[in-house]
Formats: sequence, C-alpha cells, structure tokens
Amino acid sequence: MTTTVRLAKHLIATSLVALFAASAGSAIASESRFEKHHPRRDQVNGRLQHQNQRIRTEVKEGELTKTQARKLHRKDQQIRKEERLMASQNNGRITKSEQKVLNQQENAVSKQIGK
Repeated sequence: MTTTVRLAKHLIATSLVALFAASAGSAIASESRFEKHHPRRDQVNGRLQHQNQRIRTEVKEGELTKTQARKLHRKDQQIRKEERLMASQNNGRITKSEQKVLNQQENAVSKQIGK
C-alpha cells in the first residue's frame, strides 16, 4: 500500500470518528437542554407576569400600598423559584400535578391583589 493510500484511509477514519463524536455530543446536549418554553411552564409563568402587572396597577390606583405590593411580589418570586426548581428536576418541564400546585399558590396570591 502506498503512503498516499494509507494517508487517505487515515484521514477518512479520523473524519468519521470526529463526525460521530460531534453528532453524539449534539444529541446529548439536546436531551439535557433546559426547556424554557414548555407549555405548562409558559402557562404558569404567564400567570406570574399577569399578576405582576396587576400588582403594579393596583399600586398606581391606590388599591395596594407599596408594602403590600412588595409582600405579594415576594410571594410570586417564591412561586417562580419553586417552578424553576421543579423544572430543573425534570429536564426543563413541570408535570401536570406540579402545575396544579403552582396554580393553587398563584390563586392564593391573586385573591390578595386588590383587596
């Protein structure tokens, strides 16, 4: 076998190894990627954003004091932290039962807005 043929075979083998390694790495990365926009997460986070806006509006209208608003924002922030923790334990997703728990917590905060 000539040197050129051996070199060509070596280059082909090296290229194939690199190709397989790259494709395996991207498959692993896509499996472990944190899903920021899963439908259940979007629903929960959309509600949190809406409640945030409601709290701001109630402060502007004089329905809530800044102290009351700060407490409500803290409760919403705690719900958001809990949502992130739940998602981090399930490849960026939350389960239906976790969504239900988070929505119940949001309902409790919602009832306090504009009282």
